[in-house]
Amino acid sequence: MTGAGTMPPTALTSAAALGALFMAWPPTGPGRELRRARLLFAGGGSAPPAVPWPLAWVGERAGRLCRWARDRRELMCLPVGGGVALSGASLLPLVAALAAVPLVRRWLAARREQGERERREAAVIELCGTVAGDLRAGRQPGQALAGVPAGDLGPQWAAVAAAARFGGDVPEALRAVAVRPGAEGLHGVAACWRVAVDGGAGLASGLERVAAALSAERDQREELRSQLAGARSTAVMLALLPVLALLMGSALGAAPLRVLLHTPAGLGCLLLGGLLEGTGIAWTGRIVRAAAGEPQGHRGGERGRPGPSAEGKIS
Repeated sequence: MTGAGTMPPTALTSAAALGALFMAWPPTGPGRELRRARLLFAGGGSAPPAVPWPLAWVGERAGRLCRWARDRRELMCLPVGGGVALSGASLLPLVAALAAVPLVRRWLAARREQGERERREAAVIELCGTVAGDLRAGRQPGQALAGVPAGDLGPQWAAVAAAARFGGDVPEALRAVAVRPGAEGLHGVAACWRVAVDGGAGLASGLERVAAALSAERDQREELRSQLAGARSTAVMLALLPVLALLMGSALGAAPLRVLLHTPAGLGCLLLGGLLEGTGIAWTGRIVRAAAGEPQGHRGGERGRPGPSAEGKIS
């Protein structure tokens, strides 16, 4: 009979066998040896010292786990809800965390779309400046446009480069790329290209005007966003006040989670407070979006239309 702190012989033997199997199991796949061979024969020198395969295996799995967690950050609601559920001895926080996962996923997707839209807008402005500079340096329009890398404009830019290189319909290819959010300025570039080809107008000056119009719109939007930063931070602070109150109550020994999750009055207060909190956050977000000039419905619904100011300042 073993003591309380002694591991049973069967468990000790199983742990030793698993450890030996882990140390003796060879690394899977020839990728590691192939990489070392390429480094050895391509450079003509000695290959770098090989990392022990257990460490490489653990590092690879850790990297995959980090990438998976980065792509699914909304799942962090589950451990938070599970911790609150354990603290309050109730399943309601875990159910609320499960319900919050799709909402957080939608919010993160909106932030990613906004970042991509801003990068495409910056790429269009840089495109106009680069092509205008090449044209003033003496290059032909097709060569200048075909030499611009795709970057944040996406794989659809390959059709524009091919049309410019082989004499295709460049304005139509530009309009096809301009349907993506943030690339609406390419409608102005297409109009400049059409006017320059048909009427012989200066393409470089037109592109510079388009770039100036897009830059002015972006600067105005950034200024408005900085002015609304105070309102956004105030709304976030007010939304976090109930959490701060729960933490203070727990620190004082009042057990607010037990009162909220295990008494009828507490459940009623929790339901009413949650409804008011959600309504306040939605209403504040609506006010801020209206002040910023964003559409109230689907945020990317009307982004595909051409920018009037970009095309209006061509001539």
